[in-house]
Amino acid sequence: MEPNLLIDKVKAVIESFLEEESSYFIVQIKIKPTNNIKVFLDGDQGLPIEKCTFFNRKLYKAIEEEAWFPEGDFSLEVSSPGVDEPLLLKRQYNKNVGRKVQVTLLDGVVKEGILLTVAEADILIEWTEGKGKKAVQQQLLIPFENIKSTIVQIQF
Repeated sequence: MEPNLLIDKVKAVIESFLEEESSYFIVQIKIKPTNNIKVFLDGDQGLPIEKCTFFNRKLYKAIEEEAWFPEGDFSLEVSSPGVDEPLLLKRQYNKNVGRKVQVTLLDGVVKEGILLTVAEADILIEWTEGKGKKAVQQQLLIPFENIKSTIVQIQF
């Protein structure tokens, strides 16, 4: 089956499951030539491993029942995107308000700061420049159209 058609079919099945689970959403679907199907989901409050397992079993069963791969030669992975994966959807930005992000702009400039707000066309980040009494809060409004990638920075 042609990869784009398969992605559309997988997306339609997952979307039907998500109608009853509206706090979860599709981030990305990838299909390798070896019929390895990777579905990346996320949730407004995160995606517990139990939900990954639940969606994996439901999707696996649907693929088998529909006989998309009559020989059974496929593999399926359902997970959330890794912590080092860039944010792809506005909904992902919304769930990460208040967290430190690294934004790479189309011109290659990299900005780091706390994601303060997410609007229709842009985001606002804030960071501190300088130390002690000379510390100054800086803010930058960044249009989505100028963003190459945004990665949440894990704090330890």
